[in-house]
Amino acid sequence: MDFKTFVFYSLSLIMVFASLRVITARNPVHAALYLVLAFFTAGGIWMLLQAEFLAIALVLVYVGAVMVLFLFVIMMLDVNLERLRQGFWSHLPVGLLVAAGMVYVMVSVLGEQYFGVQTMPTPAAAEAGYSNTKELGRLIYTEYVYPFELAAVILLVAMIAAIALTLRKRSDVKRLDPAEQVAVRRQDRIRMVSMPAEKESEEQPEASAADASNDAARS
Repeated sequence: MDFKTFVFYSLSLIMVFASLRVITARNPVHAALYLVLAFFTAGGIWMLLQAEFLAIALVLVYVGAVMVLFLFVIMMLDVNLERLRQGFWSHLPVGLLVAAGMVYVMVSVLGEQYFGVQTMPTPAAAEAGYSNTKELGRLIYTEYVYPFELAAVILLVAMIAAIALTLRKRSDVKRLDPAEQVAVRRQDRIRMVSMPAEKESEEQPEASAADASNDAARS
């Protein structure tokens, strides 16, 4: 067994163990941390398969962004673990049946009929100066540009839907309406007041009398 094969089996065992701990850990924070470990090992396996871009994207996007968000939400929410465990044994037979069906489908799809050595032989060695990231970008923006744009539109719609679902109107919160701010007129904000001149003449004797009393006090 060469070193590459040893690393592959080591990472595979760690990923299988971390995946099992994700669904068996009682603490949600521990389950999320095991999921981070599974993502790291999956990135290592992709590095062995010479898929450097996918490995880096997995670590940066899922571990660096998504899992941090998961941990933040889990640690901020007051999760009632006792309530989550209620009814576990009553739903266990149905869960085992669904799990067995998923395992059967995965084995059928990933079997030798579709992913065997004869069906998918070992690819030829890459040439000198070959860039996996450059080749992936070329394929995405040439042959698969329409599926890529369609996936981007679906993600945009999902983001807008998530914002719309979580948006709640409250009467006790002050909000600014940009449309009203843009449509504002001068007459709505400024009021010109014309003061009569007689009041100024009445105030002047009072001011002169006050000044005279101040001068007398100083002297």
